[in-house]
Amino acid sequence: MRPLKNPGRSLDRTFHESFEEVSTMVCSALRRVANLPVYLVRTASSVSRGHQHPALGSRPAASEPAAQGAQGSVLELLGQSYPQDDYSNLSRKVLSRVGRNLHNQQHHPLWLIKERVKEHFYKQYVGRFGTPLFSVYDDFSPVVTTWQNFDSLLIPADHPSRKKGDNYYLNRTHMLRAHTSAHQWDLLHAGLDAFLVVGDVYRRDQIDSQHYPIFHQLEAVRLFSKHELFAGVKDGESLQLFEQSSRSARKQETHTMEALKLLEFDLKQTLTRLVTHLFGDGLDIRWVDCYFPFTHPSFEMEINFRGEWLEVLGCGVMEQQLVNSAGAQDKIGWAFGLGLERLAMILYNIPDIRLFWSEDERFLRQFRVSDIHQPVTFQPLSRYPAVINDISFWLPSENYAENDFYDLVRTIGGDLVEKVDLIDKFEHPKTRRTSHCYRITYRHMERTLSQKEVRRVHQAVQEAAVQLLAVEGRF
Repeated sequence: MRPLKNPGRSLDRTFHESFEEVSTMVCSALRRVANLPVYLVRTASSVSRGHQHPALGSRPAASEPAAQGAQGSVLELLGQSYPQDDYSNLSRKVLSRVGRNLHNQQHHPLWLIKERVKEHFYKQYVGRFGTPLFSVYDDFSPVVTTWQNFDSLLIPADHPSRKKGDNYYLNRTHMLRAHTSAHQWDLLHAGLDAFLVVGDVYRRDQIDSQHYPIFHQLEAVRLFSKHELFAGVKDGESLQLFEQSSRSARKQETHTMEALKLLEFDLKQTLTRLVTHLFGDGLDIRWVDCYFPFTHPSFEMEINFRGEWLEVLGCGVMEQQLVNSAGAQDKIGWAFGLGLERLAMILYNIPDIRLFWSEDERFLRQFRVSDIHQPVTFQPLSRYPAVINDISFWLPSENYAENDFYDLVRTIGGDLVEKVDLIDKFEHPKTRRTSHCYRITYRHMERTLSQKEVRRVHQAVQEAAVQLLAVEGRF
């Protein structure tokens, strides 16, 4: 379902106009649901234009819903054609967002964060000839191969992150990127050893004020040669990057302890400088060990901001197997990735992730500043009352995934839906059938919704759930 038109328009429209608008939206959404054999979804990216890799993909697990229809048709997206198959699961809602590139819209809050990070790296890290050390790429297509999104990053074929229930697939070989890391291998293979990649990424997820099927990431990678890493170290000429030893919780089997310690120090120092640049001096920082398939060791960085510990990014030492496969066997490196929405919501006190897609002037004009470093504290728009409706149904015996239901709700309800909570699970003691009850919170960002118009949207959700997800309604 598409968002309401003209969000900056005067808010004193008559109830009749508002009701007709929502009615049109619901009818349009239902027609799409009825006529479209596309399933409901999210994720992916493309770096090297024209550089193709073999796609590796396993068949969906029995618990994943198979795509219904769409096979044999062709999806046109960003000037390219993609044949549809049993993996195709893009929703109209998500497709309508592809190409918006909020991170490149001047004075948008995501653009402000991107520019602040970019300026910091340009000024802090300069090459031998006075030019910026880090290259910046912020206009790669979000369509990538599954090889780029998964295999190039050493993500196993049976890893749960590949599931259709968590990603948006154009077909078995192409998808919307789930992370900007999908471009790492291509850029390394092209000979780059220091770069930033910024772009929109796509993931099927829960519905609340912190999650949206499209968000924006900034990725950074830096490689070091032996000379670069040990420059300035006493007796550095005798130190080595590589050895053959056993893998441990602290390092990879191919890295020396000296190289690991220096690389980890440089990574953490780089990120400490970055968050200090963004949030100011005196910031408490802590590092939490974690796991990513393409880095080891891996960390999450948390900051204490306004009395609360907040996770702001993930990072780590790049897996040497990945670096070697891209042709940089004589170097080691680090990588990190952060979410622009996450930083903007913290820095500007923005309470709802849907606001980043708003075209309401009351939101956008707050970020039209003459200096990208000028502090901005978001002044909330009038908070209109929520309308809450529940929906419960018996699940089919197989092929039900919660993210399919969340995508269906987004497709029908669009940005009228503030959040969806699973509030009850029940298993019938005799039949062993399972029932789910979800609470859907509807709230318009710019006006008050009536129960009558929400009821029409809610009924459309009920009908679509029965038709597309094969559930049995308890409504």
